Amino acid sequence: MSIFNKVFASVGIGSAQVDTKLEKDVFVPGEEIEGLIEVRGGKTEQEIDGIYLSLYTSYIKEQDDKKYTSTVVLDRFRITELFTIKPQEIKSIPFSFTLPLDAPLTLGRTKIWVTTGLDIKNAIDPTDKDYIRVIPNQLMSAVFTALEGIGFRLREADCKEAKRGMRRRLPTIQEFEFVPYAGAFRGKLDELELVFSASDKDHIELFLQVDRKARGLGGFLSEALETDETNVRLTVDTSDIPVMKQKLESVIKKYS
Repeated sequence: MSIFNKVFASVGIGSAQVDTKLEKDVFVPGEEIEGLIEVRGGKTEQEIDGIYLSLYTSYIKEQDDKKYTSTVVLDRFRITELFTIKPQEIKSIPFSFTLPLDAPLTLGRTKIWVTTGLDIKNAIDPTDKDYIRVIPNQLMSAVFTALEGIGFRLREADCKEAKRGMRRRLPTIQEFEFVPYAGAFRGKLDELELVFSASDKDHIELFLQVDRKARGLGGFLSEALETDETNVRLTVDTSDIPVMKQKLESVIKKYS
């Protein structure tokens, strides 16, 4: 084996390459992600300490009154143990993992991607990056449809750094900001903010912030002191889907 090939492989020239092929690229939270990892040997035989998959998302972080985009690891999976890849050899390795229930939806500026890495000692680790799209599951879709049915329109969806009281497994939350454009809440509310927190596929805890519209001097004072906002927490499950519109309308009306 040429000493030059060894040196080149150690700096990533002529070394093993990796390519991940997902079965599809659109998922809902809690769904199984399946695919194949293809490892192609380079010019020299190499020992691969392992293959790992990392699931990332982007989010907005605020520091010193400035906003910037950062990333966080949603989950990480080790796919193989140590193995050897020969020159020009091709290995296809199947994998599967579950998309976390708290994975954000890829709405607005939020992105989610899978990074595949080969762990090779004394070498630059080859990587591959694949974006996926995460859409609402059945229960989330029912909530969105219900809000639209009572006159709300989604204005903004952002994955943000979570305040301490809202943090769960991840340091981020995804906020959905709605505005009333029709119906009973138009003129009564400025906006409605929503955060999902799923415990399983059939139950979701909703965190709602109802922001009432300022009315008169007292209303403006309330707005300045932020006492015009009410935080509401409720749990919905799949049995609520047929009556989701009525349930949300009743809750929002109580605090509007």
